[in-house]
Amino acid sequence: MARQKNASGAGQGGFRQAQAWLHTWCGLWFSWLLFAVFLTGTLAVFEEAITHWMTPEHHAGEAATAQAPAGAGRAQRLAWGLAYMEQHHPGAGMWELWPANAEGAGELRVYWFDDQRQYASADLDTTTGRPQPARVQGAARATLGGHHFVDFHYELHAGQAGLWVVGIAAMAMLVALVSGVVTHRRIFKDFFTFRARKGQRSWLDAHNAVAVLTLPFQFMIAYTGIVLSGMTFMPAGIAAHFGVGSEGTRAYLAALHESGKPRPSGQAMAVPALEPFAQRGQALIGQPVRAVVIDHPGDAAARIGVYGWNSGDSMRQRLSPTSGMAMFSAATGEVLQVRLPGGVDGGTASLAQSVMGGLHMVQFGGLALKWLYFLCGLAGSAMAATGAILFMVKRRGKHLGEFGAATARVYRLIEGMNVAAIAGLGLACIGYLWANRLVPVGLAHRGDWELAVFFGVWGLALAHALVRAPAAAWRAQLGLLAVLCLSLPVLNGLSVGDHLPAQVLHGDWESAGVELFCMAAGLAAAGAWHWQRRRSAATGRPRPAGDAGAEVRT
Repeated sequence: MARQKNASGAGQGGFRQAQAWLHTWCGLWFSWLLFAVFLTGTLAVFEEAITHWMTPEHHAGEAATAQAPAGAGRAQRLAWGLAYMEQHHPGAGMWELWPANAEGAGELRVYWFDDQRQYASADLDTTTGRPQPARVQGAARATLGGHHFVDFHYELHAGQAGLWVVGIAAMAMLVALVSGVVTHRRIFKDFFTFRARKGQRSWLDAHNAVAVLTLPFQFMIAYTGIVLSGMTFMPAGIAAHFGVGSEGTRAYLAALHESGKPRPSGQAMAVPALEPFAQRGQALIGQPVRAVVIDHPGDAAARIGVYGWNSGDSMRQRLSPTSGMAMFSAATGEVLQVRLPGGVDGGTASLAQSVMGGLHMVQFGGLALKWLYFLCGLAGSAMAATGAILFMVKRRGKHLGEFGAATARVYRLIEGMNVAAIAGLGLACIGYLWANRLVPVGLAHRGDWELAVFFGVWGLALAHALVRAPAAAWRAQLGLLAVLCLSLPVLNGLSVGDHLPAQVLHGDWESAGVELFCMAAGLAAAGAWHWQRRRSAATGRPRPAGDAGAEVRT
């Protein structure tokens, strides 16, 4: 008996056709979220540069710090830090002293755990050891900076719920990638073929090209992203051994990272001078001293850990981003543990997870690999975007009846989602940068206002895309995106007096890079706007509201 056909296409044509159906629908429903995750993750590659641009008040402080006198040597700094902690925080369970940067200069900063087991810190003068006045709130603008894109990339600013949503999307991406390879038997041959001005064929060629070009990267980034959150997605083993809830998680992390941490003995003992430990630790790990950490200070069971600075050269040569560490007994000076740079605590499983984290977050390879990740991330974003648009282009001339009588309305909804997810997210990202310059510096909860602008602009873009005709929505949002991106350097010059030529002249390539990329994005948006406008003028005839795909054909 012949197999009955259905409107959706599932079950027709055997295994390959089933994979095509899976690729189409799995890809469609997750393409909008995957585009957002990919684009924000791509921007997060240069998180530090974005934060640098978004904190212009810090530039003068950085210059002043670079020109300031070096201050006392490390031994004196450690002694001052130790004296401060003994006087002000004798009951803290942990003291952490950062005496200098990798070059032996910079700030002297101390940390401790407060009563709520939260990090607290203070800055000490490097020439006198006295506490420096608290930083004046509002002197520098409060902002999440580039870390906003990091947070959104992996948990959508929604905590554990967002982490689960992104994890499910990553699994869907792996399904779409595998089913896409199965579906497109000539995918590698088609990679070398691009047929311009051929409607659906051109969109498919573009989709295939960006997917095949970066296919290993796409597999790697999705898989490592899932592995990084494995403790959240597969908690059964941890819960069975350590218990459920936050207490079980803390016990697991303590067993993983603090297996050798002693219990307090109850016998008082003053913390010895720290410089001899710093010298020995530096020799053992082969790195400059980044921090000296005292567990259970004031107790005979105290231990002293010396942690190193990772250099740029060493980070380019190894996948694991961990620095060196040497642990000593404060009472006897005995070496308790040595971890060389790139090593981890917790054995092979921890090393594997650390390597996965290094691969996902490009914590190795230097600037060249960052740019490679950035370009591959843009290609991944284009893969999700072209896939979503291709769905509607394929259906521009006819309805396939997947949703019965509601098919036309669903198609219209999908087209609106395409506009908001692609052009609308671009508007939200550039709106976030504009908000950084326009929101008053001294405003309370200023960082939250910047986030509100990001999500507010995105929400308005969605509402606009659902109300306006698809072609008009594309033109309006692409045009506004072009204007905002191209005029960002003008806004920066007017608001803080920083100009792109001056950035290049002074070698501030972080700020210049942000503005140059925004201008490049603006030119791309302007080109897309011009193409869309020309196509609409060429067709020049009204279309049914349900035939949304016709508005984006090539």
